Amino acid sequence: MHGAGATAATRAGNNQEATRRVLIYASREESAAVLDQLRAAGCEIAVGSRAWQTPAGADEDAFFEAARDIDVLMGTSIRSTPITRRIIEASPRLRIIAKYTVGVDDVDIDAATEHGILVCHAPTEANCFSVAETTMAMMLAILKRVRERDAAVREGGWRRPEHGAVYLGRRLSDGHEGITVGIVGLGRIGTRFADLLAPWRVRIIAYDPYAEPSRFLLAGVERVDLDTLLRQSDVVSMHCVLTRETRYMISTPQLALMKPDAILLNSARGKIVDEKALAEALAAGRIRAAALDALEVEPLPSDSPLLAVGDKVLLSPHAAAFSGDGQLRPGIEWAARSVLSALMGEVPDNVYNKAVIPRWTERFAPAGRNDRPAADGVR
Repeated sequence: MHGAGATAATRAGNNQEATRRVLIYASREESAAVLDQLRAAGCEIAVGSRAWQTPAGADEDAFFEAARDIDVLMGTSIRSTPITRRIIEASPRLRIIAKYTVGVDDVDIDAATEHGILVCHAPTEANCFSVAETTMAMMLAILKRVRERDAAVREGGWRRPEHGAVYLGRRLSDGHEGITVGIVGLGRIGTRFADLLAPWRVRIIAYDPYAEPSRFLLAGVERVDLDTLLRQSDVVSMHCVLTRETRYMISTPQLALMKPDAILLNSARGKIVDEKALAEALAAGRIRAAALDALEVEPLPSDSPLLAVGDKVLLSPHAAAFSGDGQLRPGIEWAARSVLSALMGEVPDNVYNKAVIPRWTERFAPAGRNDRPAADGVR
């Protein structure tokens, strides 16, 4: 089903007017059942080239040609060949972009909203929980000096003073208060991370200006502002989506607020953290260490300043959500349901750009199940 650009896969039904064109621009683990559902609804399916998903992809021209006159874009993340305004404008019939993942930073949300197009994401627990667990593992690897201890043994060494680890929790016997963990972004992943931390008896604080007060209470965390979180935390863990507001929200001024022995964890999006500023802070000893699963440029360039700080940074290839057992399946199924709803003129339950719903309803809902908007559309 994969080709140099996009190849038609199946045409369902004899009524050409009823056929909807679906472009799976970034294919990943779609089951036969999901594809059959789309075909049964009268969808013609095309699949984008795997090359579009590679870090060096940048195949906007091919993507644009494949996106002409389609009704639906669906797929996983595609940051090297993102869904730009140009691609969005390739088809006046486009009504929905359905992502398999929670992140939408590879979609021009402003352009989609301007043109009355739904952008749906999939904040499922399947991959959210894996990200939280990986974050926990990275934190423990640093605080418990797992890498350093392993390296010492392999080099013929043994227990050394620098192998002493941080004790995380509160001890009643000697009054030890435990560390403070600050969570930036109390969505599904941040909340799950708080759940994992609860038995460790650490103090947990969180910053999320968009979360309801009840969410902090239910998660068992203390609500604080960002500056307070940075000043008081021994561990700062990033769990927010990438938006204009969060882009480089951790840079030199924010790093300067952190404790010199604090660590920074980022398993969200690379551009939330200014890597140059982070490398400078690590090299100067202004913070102790960092662990990054998401990077500004992926894969990490050979001249990245992060490579110059050695073991002060723990790196991971944006794999925190990988569980090896079809972790995107729930997101794919959710995306398919969203597509089927949108094709019937119904608003799905996972719209990211909710401001577009009135205009989208005006464009598509009155058309019913069998009619599509006019080719010249409302633009």
